[in-house]
Amino acid sequence: MATDQKAMLVPPKRANTDYPLIDSDPHLRRVFGYARSSDYAIAGGMAAASPLAFWAMERVSPSHVGRGGFAPVMRLATAIGLIGGLHVLYQRSCNRFYGFTENSREVEMDMKEMVDKVKKGEPLYGTSQVSSYLQGVAARNSRYSQLFIHVLPWFNLVNHSQHGIDTAKYYQQAEQELETERLANAGSA
Repeated sequence: MATDQKAMLVPPKRANTDYPLIDSDPHLRRVFGYARSSDYAIAGGMAAASPLAFWAMERVSPSHVGRGGFAPVMRLATAIGLIGGLHVLYQRSCNRFYGFTENSREVEMDMKEMVDKVKKGEPLYGTSQVSSYLQGVAARNSRYSQLFIHVLPWFNLVNHSQHGIDTAKYYQQAEQELETERLANAGSA
C-alpha cells in the first residue's frame, strides 16, 4: 500500500513523448549546435518582430517624445526582440532533445556524435572541472528546465553523465561499426 502511494506521488524522471528522448538535460553547446536552419530563421523573424512593430507603431501614431527619444526605445525594442528570438531558438531545439517534436535528424546526429566519441575513447558528455556531487546537483537542477524557461532562465552549462538515457546503445553501435570495419579490412587484405 505504501509503495503504491509513493509511486503515485513521485513523478517519473522521463516524460511520455511520441518521439525518442535524446537528452533530458542537453548542454547549451549541443542545443545551439543541433538547432535546425528553420529554427534560426524563425528566431530571426521573432527577433525582428519587436523593433519592426515598434517602428510601425511610431509611424502610425507618433509619440512625439522629442529629440533623441526614439533611439533608446528602439534599442530596448531590439534587445527584447533578440532575447525573445534566442528564447524561441533554444525552446525549439530543446523540444527535439526531449522528444516533444519530430527529431529524426537530431537522433542521427546524436548517434553519430556519441559513437565517434566512443571510438576515440573520449567521455560521451565531455569532462568536467567540478566534483561528481556538484555534477549531480547541476543535473538535478537543470533537467527539463526548458519547460519553465519563460519564468526562470536556467541552462545546463556543466558536463555530466546524467542525461536520462541508456548510453549502452552508443557502445553497441560503435562495436558493430568497428566489427564491420574490421571485416572489411580483413576482406580487402
